[in-house]
Amino acid sequence: MKKIHKRSGVVGDLVSGTAGLIVLVIVVLVIISTLLGASLLDAGSTENKTAVRLADNFTAGINNVASKIPTILLIGAVVLLFGVIVLLVRQSQAMGIGGKGGSL
Repeated sequence: MKKIHKRSGVVGDLVSGTAGLIVLVIVVLVIISTLLGASLLDAGSTENKTAVRLADNFTAGINNVASKIPTILLIGAVVLLFGVIVLLVRQSQAMGIGGKGGSL
């Protein structure tokens, strides 16, 4: 049987990498929350203080990234829009629409 090579390109790798990172952060937060909620760590222990600080740092990091998501999506939308315009212009030139004087 022939192997079919799926080429997702940069966008597919970026999306899958971001999704993997999000899943990993969620798993870590669930583990830390479970440890803290189950009182498996002593209230005054160093491990408990470390887990609380780790959860706080993850939360601060998530809030920091979440504040930048609209900007990232806007940049992605603009790049996608320009890509679609370029493809439409190329296709119209290949079909002979619009003449040769107005090419990009």
